[in-house]
Amino acid sequence: MKMRKTFKTMAAAGALAASIAMAGSAQAAETIKVGILHSLSGTMAISETALKDVMLFLIDEQNKKGGLLGKKLEAVVVDPASDWPLFAEKARELLEQHKVDVIFGNWTSVSRKSVLPVVEELNGMLFYPVQYEGEESSRNIFYTGAAPNQQAIPAVEYLMSEEGGSVKRWVLAGTDYVYPRTTNKILESFLISKGVAKEDILINYTPFGHSDWQTIVADVKKFGAAGKKTAVVSTINGDANVPFYKELGNQGIAAEDIPVVAFSVGEEELAGIDTGPLVGHLAAWNYFMSVDDDNNADVIKKWHAFIGDEKRVFNDPMEAHYIGFNMWAQAVAQAGSTNVDAVRQAMYGQKFPNLTGGVAEMNTNHHLSKPVLIGEIQDDGQFETVWSTDGVVVGDAWSDYLPESAKLTADWTFPWVCGNCEKPKFEEAIN
Repeated sequence: MKMRKTFKTMAAAGALAASIAMAGSAQAAETIKVGILHSLSGTMAISETALKDVMLFLIDEQNKKGGLLGKKLEAVVVDPASDWPLFAEKARELLEQHKVDVIFGNWTSVSRKSVLPVVEELNGMLFYPVQYEGEESSRNIFYTGAAPNQQAIPAVEYLMSEEGGSVKRWVLAGTDYVYPRTTNKILESFLISKGVAKEDILINYTPFGHSDWQTIVADVKKFGAAGKKTAVVSTINGDANVPFYKELGNQGIAAEDIPVVAFSVGEEELAGIDTGPLVGHLAAWNYFMSVDDDNNADVIKKWHAFIGDEKRVFNDPMEAHYIGFNMWAQAVAQAGSTNVDAVRQAMYGQKFPNLTGGVAEMNTNHHLSKPVLIGEIQDDGQFETVWSTDGVVVGDAWSDYLPESAKLTADWTFPWVCGNCEKPKFEEAIN
């Protein structure tokens, strides 16, 4: 009799456990999981923590609207800790263990390239929000940051113009990894095509987290003393920017003498730095927080209310997440599903207001149409826009200034899907 009771008790406990497991599974199915893959520690935390925060803000805003498909959105946050191989492990964790429906993440190109084979293998969807070097096209990645033709090339063209200072000599300074090296390869080819002599181009790379800039900045100063107008094009990333800009100030390199145009320094990186000596130096982005636009002001107001700190800034990669997230939400609603293949098809042609007064559009090469802005650093850490394109520029996956890439195109629409097809063959196939 006692044994029979024990069996009954065990059976009841088993049934209860199964019921709890089923309830937990049903509850999990009632949320749409959004993976957030940004470094919250290490050298890139200075830039990426804000991107994690803005994703939480965007998810909260969407849930206030009722979520998607009748379900609430659930953020799944992981910390790849500025460790490039760990990005791949964390992406796999998000897709296989947490079963996320989409991932928003990465900053550096080396981290993105670490994640790329994982999202392709598992058919995940990644929204990448940072300017990058191009020369890549994946059916599983939407590139919402700037391609070189939406940032690097226009910035150099501006500096070459009379308005930008008629620069003749160039220092290409970057962190030693794929984005700066490939971007500088494109820029060097572009400069030479414009008649700039090789001896008027100085290229320098430093490791992540580099802190001793005294000798390098002195070399830049010497290079700029040759009688030709000189500029620095900076692809320095992460917390190395803080001592770099401090050393510029220490050595008295003013913007009117040797202007620096940065591609990885925005409002977040300038926060906490004495920007007085840096006034007039430049950055090229697709968005600045200081843009006078009602929609921009409204989003910033909501951001400050969410984060509880009116001093927190809003920057270009944050706007890229804002655009990418809202396009993804529209695509999910249009597809009636979070299925990656269905959402991918719905993404093409998606439009959403950017925060500079225009409209962003997702193209079939997985790149956005965006405006290009060049801004001067102000003493309050903001940027004053000194130049912008008249309208939006379509992001180009493959650079026209590299011979091996100029012949390539990307189009991921069904039934034609290709990320690196030769243009003549592509045009023949679709005609």
